[in-house]
Amino acid sequence: MPQLLFPFADYWWFYGAFTLFVLMLLAMDLGVFHRKAHSVGFREAAGWSVVWVTLAVIFGLVLYQYSSGKFDPATARTIALQFFTGYIIEYSLSVDNMFVFVLVFQYFGTPSAYQHRVLFYGIMGALVFRAIFIAIGSVLMQYQWVVMIFGAFLIFSGFKMMFGGETEVHPEKNPVIKAFRRFVPLTPQFHGQKFFVRLNGVLHATPLLVALMFLEMTDIVFAVDSVPAIFALTREPLLVFTSNVFAILGLRSMYFMLAGAVDKFHFLKYGLAIVLIFVGLKMVWLNNAFGGHFPIEVSLGVIATVLAASVIGSLLFPKKPSAVEDPVTELARERD
Repeated sequence: MPQLLFPFADYWWFYGAFTLFVLMLLAMDLGVFHRKAHSVGFREAAGWSVVWVTLAVIFGLVLYQYSSGKFDPATARTIALQFFTGYIIEYSLSVDNMFVFVLVFQYFGTPSAYQHRVLFYGIMGALVFRAIFIAIGSVLMQYQWVVMIFGAFLIFSGFKMMFGGETEVHPEKNPVIKAFRRFVPLTPQFHGQKFFVRLNGVLHATPLLVALMFLEMTDIVFAVDSVPAIFALTREPLLVFTSNVFAILGLRSMYFMLAGAVDKFHFLKYGLAIVLIFVGLKMVWLNNAFGGHFPIEVSLGVIATVLAASVIGSLLFPKKPSAVEDPVTELARERD
């Protein structure tokens, strides 16, 4: 395996400083801007989306400037392109997460004013699990046979996404949720933004906590696809970690901005499937075919073109209304 440009032993201080910076942003988000529960409107969500994307772009430019002073120009350019390509992939795959978020919140009847709190703590957990997955992945990716397995898995996931049915959620069938309900009493209704409430001297969990738990487990499943997908572009854990973090930070605002229109991007599922298949092929074939590394410029061009085409195609050819009841309505009826 090629020597890392940003080994943890030399850049541990950066990981610490970056993590502290992210925690400060999250503390300001919850403690200052979202101290009181309220429904996040489109304008507010769009504003925050611009903030998170701008921060990612600034970081990418700073990373490029730093790399230019430490490495040759070609390497610095490759590093920046790898970061931005990884960010685009992770951000795009997050759209697939949004549909599940919509289903889960609808299933539990989560008031819109409390959804931000659930997503906030969900993202806190997601950051921890992604860091663990990336640390494990950086070790496993040293072995070529693991690279091949990850690549084959991404190809399989891409075809499954392309030809699979509609996404459904069934929290009542989840073994972890079932076990939790067996040992912890639940309240039938929400109690503001509280995850726990004490009734008659007994500690009860609220539906808000169950929704958070299910979203957390859902994100772990999605991470199995997204983390290997970025490792297909770069073996640098620092780039994988930072691109993941910036994409996850923007997920909440993107949810509130696009949740009501996520069904309109009906071709995006196929675009994401093609991207997964493409990065899987990079791992099992294309990198070796191009002397060990497929050009990152071509990768970025292919990924951006496929995703843009799927979004534009969805807008030009809207999905026809279906006479079949949508999954959200069906799940809500089952819950009642």
